[in-house]
Formats: sequence, C-alpha cells, structure tokens
Amino acid sequence: MSAPSTHFPNVQKIRDVVRNELATLLLSFKGKKDLVLESDLMKPLDRIAGASLLKQHGVDKIFKLDPSQKSIQGCDQRIYLVRPRMRTMKLIADHISGEKNHGTERKYKIIMVPRKLHVCEMILEHEGVFGDVTLDELPLDLIPLDRDILSLELSEFFKTFYLENDHVWLHTVSKSLIGLQALIGMIPNIYCIGRGSKMVYDLMNSILGEKLAGTDYSRNEIGNLILIDRDVDYVTPLCSQLTYEGLLDEAFGINSGYVEFGLDVTGKEQSVKLMLSSEDEIFEEVRNRHFSHVFSYLSNKAKSLQSDFDKRHTLKSVGDMKNYVANELKNLKNQKAVLAHHIGACEVILGKKTKGDFQEILQAEHSMLEGSGLKDNINYIEELINKQHNITQTLRLLCLLSMTQDGIPSKEFKSLKTQFLHSYGYEHMLTCYNLKRLGILTDQEPQALPLNKVTAGVQAAIGKRGSYKSLCKRLALVNTHEATNKYTIGICNIEKGI
Repeated sequence: MSAPSTHFPNVQKIRDVVRNELATLLLSFKGKKDLVLESDLMKPLDRIAGASLLKQHGVDKIFKLDPSQKSIQGCDQRIYLVRPRMRTMKLIADHISGEKNHGTERKYKIIMVPRKLHVCEMILEHEGVFGDVTLDELPLDLIPLDRDILSLELSEFFKTFYLENDHVWLHTVSKSLIGLQALIGMIPNIYCIGRGSKMVYDLMNSILGEKLAGTDYSRNEIGNLILIDRDVDYVTPLCSQLTYEGLLDEAFGINSGYVEFGLDVTGKEQSVKLMLSSEDEIFEEVRNRHFSHVFSYLSNKAKSLQSDFDKRHTLKSVGDMKNYVANELKNLKNQKAVLAHHIGACEVILGKKTKGDFQEILQAEHSMLEGSGLKDNINYIEELINKQHNITQTLRLLCLLSMTQDGIPSKEFKSLKTQFLHSYGYEHMLTCYNLKRLGILTDQEPQALPLNKVTAGVQAAIGKRGSYKSLCKRLALVNTHEATNKYTIGICNIEKGI
C-alpha cells in the first residue's frame, strides 16, 4: 500500500545506477546482438530500461526464453538475461549444445539477475558449455515501483526461505539494502522482527565490516528501517482485500506495478497495459480507498473532466483556442482514457464480488478474526468445499480458521482435509503438507505433559506469545462493534451509482 503524500528519498537514483550497469554489460558485445529474456524479468526490466535504451546499445531482437523452444534464430551474438535457476541454465546449455552441433558459430553471454550463483556455473560446466559463454551479473534488486515503493520482485523468496530453509536470497536482500544506503546515506536505526530479518541485519554488518565504524549519518534520508518477517503475520494476507488497489490485484493481477485490462474492461480486442503509480492522478486518489467509496470519486471526476472539455465552447479568440489545444486538450484526453479504464475495472470487480459468496466470505472472515462462531465457520467451509467453490478462496478460509484458532480441532481438521482432497483432488496433498510445515494449516495437537514446572512455564510463555487469540486480545486487533454488513451496504450503494 502506498503511503500518504510526504517527502520521500529520491529512489529513482537506483533506477539510474542499474540502467548504467545494464548499458555497460550490453556494450561488452560490440555491434548487433540479440537479447533473450526470462518471462518474469520482462516487466521488472521495463521499469528500469525501455526498448529504446536496449536499441541504443545494439540490441537487434528481443526473445522470450521458452522451454519448448529448442533453438533461437538470430545474429551471431546473443545475451541471456535470466534468474540464476538450475533449470534455466540447463535450457541455455541445450540451446548452445544444439547450435554447436549444427555448426553455428555464435558468441554467448549470460547475465544473471540479481547475482551469479556457483551452482549455475557447475551446471554449465557439467553440460560442457562453460567455455563457450561469458558470465556476468546485473544487480537488479530493489526496483522503484513508485516514489515510496521499492520491491525485489522475487516471487520465489517465500517458498525458498520459509519452506525449503534455503538462505540463498538473504544475501540479495542484504546487498540491496547496502546499495540503497550507498545512494541515500546510512540508516542510523534498524529494527528486526523475526529470524530472517535478524539474519539479514547480521549479514549486512558482516559485509560492511569496519566501514560501520565512524559512519557519518548526517546525510541520511531515511531515519529508521524496520525489517519484518512474513511469518510474523500470516493472518493479514489471508483476509480478503477491500481497497481498490487490492481488488485490482485479485481481479486482474498486478505485476511489477503494471495491470493488464482485456476486452471486459476496454471493450476492445487488444488488451491495454496500465502502469499503476502516483503519477496517475486518478489512481493515486482511489488506490487506498475502501471499494465502496471509489465509484463516487470516479463519478465526480467524470463530471469534472466533462466540464473542462466543455470549456472549449466558451473560448472566443483564436489565441485562447490555440492555448487550450496546446496545453490542456492532450492531458484531458489522457485522463479521460485512464478514467474509462478505472470505471471499467470497477464494473468488472463489482460483477465478480456481487456474484457468488463474497458477502458470506467476508462475514465468515470477520467471525474468525473475532474468534467466534467456530462451528458455523466449519459448516460454511464444508459447504464451499462440497460446492467446489474457487479453490484458492476455500483454502484461504481454511488457513485463516487455522491461524485464528491456533489450529483447527483435530477431529474437524481430519474431516475438512479429507473432504477438501475428495472435492478438489488428491494432487493437493502436497499443498496441505507444505501448509502444515509452514504452520499455516494445522490441527490442535494435544501438548505433551511437561517434565517439570520450569518446562511448563516456558511452554506456556511460548504459546501465549505466539497465539493469535492472545495477541488479538492484548492489542485489540479487531473492532468487535464493527458491523460486517457495512460491506453489503457499501456495494449496494455502488450498484445504485452505476
């Protein structure tokens, strides 16, 4: 979520640094070269360097790395821009081996993002192509998505660290924070919540070493940094999103700050890609609003734009008309097009949320967060399972019930799990197993009796500290007087407006 408007550090400095490094890497191959990109790097790269920069530095054609494609036609120099993944290295090695066998002579470079890994070199060596390529890295780590949003865009971090206990990406997090401080000054106060955050902090100190001694904090642009592990709070991402930006993400998917609208929004066959940031005045106004308050703003904005368009009828001189066309008309047309997209997106979201069980799901979530109606919530989840409701929503409710109850009662857990697998398929056994390993979907297993009073005290303290119920009560996380039917009222008001 974007923060309210205030003074922010100039994070675009990061963009400039990465652009310069990318340009240097591209120029290491003189003349024309082809660029092969992994699909999940296309949008992050687009936030840093557009097609014009690539063309300026000799890129002739841009290809998407496709596992089904055995070879790529192009010029005699090729650069791969990829994540350091083992399967990707194997695919590239197959390309090179196949082209060598056909007598094709070509220079190859592999640029790994955000850094090289030794395991990738080992795979290339094992496949017999290590001597045919040059390896490099591009530190495309923190990507500025807005004036106050930086993202690593590492979708695999959660699974890698929390499920597989692989620490490989902690180095990337640490280096990204060190790079940020190199541009905007050292951050004097750093707070850590969680095991991973502490490891990142220790790694930063280890890399910086003696440089921390006598550090000058006078030019710092950030006073405090708080590092929080995702596993500190699983409850929040399991709840339904109710802001406009959140619902845009659920309905269409936001990728590196871009959302793509199709025929259902634009009314045209060709899809439209829209960048979501504070530069979009309309989006900035509604992104953090509850969805029930969005349409009233869009309606008023449409009237305001129409009024600005109608000004042209009151212009009396050629000079006034010329000034209007030169300074206002283009901007008004752009705003009108963007407004039409946001109104279309609202209508699609509304159609999805007024159909089906959205209100019932919200009420169930609120009941779970309050810690009430356990039997009713279990019955409702069973109903969704038996109707084969959307699997993601059903699983989210199951996990939310588990997290808010500190585990589902053992008998009900076994029954719900069995029904879930019967309804959605036994291929989801691994999903349930992994969620249990993460502590997200568990049963209330009986505690073993402690050996002595000291052990009993420690177990009680651990349980109390980690329990959602105790935290919810101590911190007053849920407003129990808040009526859940306000969501229904809000959406009904939007329907009336449309």
